[in-house]
Amino acid sequence: MKRALITGASRGIGKEIADLFQLNGVEVISPTRDELDLSNRESLLKFCERFDWQIDILINNAGINPIRKLDEFDFDTIQEVYMVNVFAPLMLMQHASKYMKQNNCGKIVNVSSIWSNVSKAGRILYSGSKSAINAMTRTAAIELGENNILVNAIAPGFVDTELTRLNNTSEEIELILNNIPLNKLASVTNIADLAWFLCSDKNQYITGQTILIDGGFTCK
Repeated sequence: MKRALITGASRGIGKEIADLFQLNGVEVISPTRDELDLSNRESLLKFCERFDWQIDILINNAGINPIRKLDEFDFDTIQEVYMVNVFAPLMLMQHASKYMKQNNCGKIVNVSSIWSNVSKAGRILYSGSKSAINAMTRTAAIELGENNILVNAIAPGFVDTELTRLNNTSEEIELILNNIPLNKLASVTNIADLAWFLCSDKNQYITGQTILIDGGFTCK
């Protein structure tokens, strides 16, 4: 049985990915915040030291997106965003890849965002951190390719989650839909299906890619 470590699996996209992987016979490890606080350096280092890294798949899904314009955030906010969105995934990739190298096999998927390719006001921290994830994905794919470890990123657009519905009025959702060629939000299943394909045995040659899954939003 394959083993997967998935962060941010308590709700939304992460939960759907975890559920789908379990349905396909993968043993899923999804740490709670008490077990792994991605915003806390000591918690991250302790987890990396104590965790049993005999895993076949790593999904870096957890992330935060505080909406702040250039003149609205302080150093603590910068540190938290980059700790959760960049430093933690990097550390987890570093430790997971050590075992994967020994096994000469592995799959890593980092969840990025369309806001790494396009942006809007208030996304300066989030866009920057997700752009970093894309770059790290490409470099890791180069370094780990000789060990048959495939590393990719998924960049979702607007996904139909509870958070999306809470953060946008019905009128705002309608405006978003008007800018999506498929005229609908992604479902969490759409995102999970892509993650599953990239981590399954069917994927033998896709690596180093950031795959946008946005219904064509970024084409406009």
